[in-house]
Amino acid sequence: MLEESISKAKKTGIDTIKMVWEFFTDEIPHVLSNWRMIPRLMMGLYCYAFYSTMNWFMVLPEPNNAQAGFVSVVVGAGAAWFGLYVNSGKVSSKPAKKKEIKVDA
Repeated sequence: MLEESISKAKKTGIDTIKMVWEFFTDEIPHVLSNWRMIPRLMMGLYCYAFYSTMNWFMVLPEPNNAQAGFVSVVVGAGAAWFGLYVNSGKVSSKPAKKKEIKVDA
C-alpha cells in the first residue's frame, strides 16, 4: 500500500515537472515574442537613460563640447534604437502543437 502510494506520487511529480518544463519551453517564448516584451523593456530603459542624461546636462553650469557630444551620442543611439524597434514588427509564429503527457497507470 505504502509503496503503491509512493510510486503514484513519484509519477505525479514527474508529470508536473514535465508540464512545467513544457510551459517554460513552449508558452513563455511565445508570449515574449507576441507581446514584444524584450524590445519594450529595452525602450523603457533607454527612456530612463535619456531622461537622466537630459537632467544631468541641464543642471551643468557651463557644459563643454565633450559633455554636449555625450548627449548627442545618447540621443542618436535612441533614434537608431527606436528605428529598430518600430521596424521589427510582430513575429507571427504560433506555439508548437500541444503534446499530450502519457501517464502510465
